Amino acid sequence: MASESIHVRVTGPLQDHVQQQIGQDGLYENASEYIRALIRRDLQSRTEAWDWLQKKLEPGLRADENEFVAVSAEDVIRRNTSR
Repeated sequence: MASESIHVRVTGPLQDHVQQQIGQDGLYENASEYIRALIRRDLQSRTEAWDWLQKKLEPGLRADENEFVAVSAEDVIRRNTSR
């Protein structure tokens, strides 16, 4: 796989924040290392969110048709506003 570069320009508060994250006082040696860490964290978060969603939806997907109860939009609105 060929290595490709992406060039990103950040200015103002974003640049200040990146500078705080790198160098002697930061956790990362350079901006590229910091950006790669952010991308990895984003990918991990998306995986965790998808796993959570699948876990929540699984009982409904496996349920028999007769276990479902029909409700109107008004029922849902009423239920949600009474909380």
